[in-house]
Amino acid sequence: MDLLQPALGLFLISLFIFIVVFLILKKFAWTPILAVLKERESSITESIATAERVKDEMAQMKAEHEHVLAEAKAERSKILKEAKDAKDMIISEAKVQAQAEAKKIISEAYTAIENQKMAALTDVKNQVGNLVIEVAEKVLRRELVDKTAQESFVKQLAGEIKLN
Repeated sequence: MDLLQPALGLFLISLFIFIVVFLILKKFAWTPILAVLKERESSITESIATAERVKDEMAQMKAEHEHVLAEAKAERSKILKEAKDAKDMIISEAKVQAQAEAKKIISEAYTAIENQKMAALTDVKNQVGNLVIEVAEKVLRRELVDKTAQESFVKQLAGEIKLN
């Protein structure tokens, strides 16, 4: 049973050694260990604060990103609408211009047809006039005494005339 109850001398020596080891550890080990722990605690605290700051910045950046994205979508929609309006305007202007050009071409064609018609009529009138003059000339060159001979000659000349 001596093993369970230590002697007083052994207890005091163990206590003295414990105190000496405690003081040595306190001076040389615990102070640096506590300093390292405090430093680690402060770095962890700074890391947490930095993480919170980064989280807040990320939330702000996300909000800005969503805002910019919404603006970009609105701008895209506006540009597409303007492009569609411009396309419709160009198409309508082209249709109006094409119709005006078609009317101009048709008007010029009618004018050309009318001019050709007038030229043809003038040519026909000139030919008829020339034929009349030729017939009259031939009639006057030939002296006819009676009327029946004159009518038969006119019929003969009329039969000889070619109509072009």
